[in-house]
Amino acid sequence: MQNGQEKHGSNSPGIVESARVISYNLSEGERPGGIKVRYKIRIATGKRAAGIDGRQARVIMEVLQWSRQHKHR
Repeated sequence: MQNGQEKHGSNSPGIVESARVISYNLSEGERPGGIKVRYKIRIATGKRAAGIDGRQARVIMEVLQWSRQHKHR
């Protein structure tokens, strides 16, 4: 397989070791409004994952603070 390509089953999760990508296609019965839906998840490790974790934590905190300020009274 060439770099950037992936191997996966038609409607089942697949993992390509070198690219560390998980992809999943929803079956017809799972599709909202019949549209095709595909999830593609790239796995990050090491320093890159730590950076992503930090950004996610800051965004989650921001959303929680916004939610707290905009609660219906």
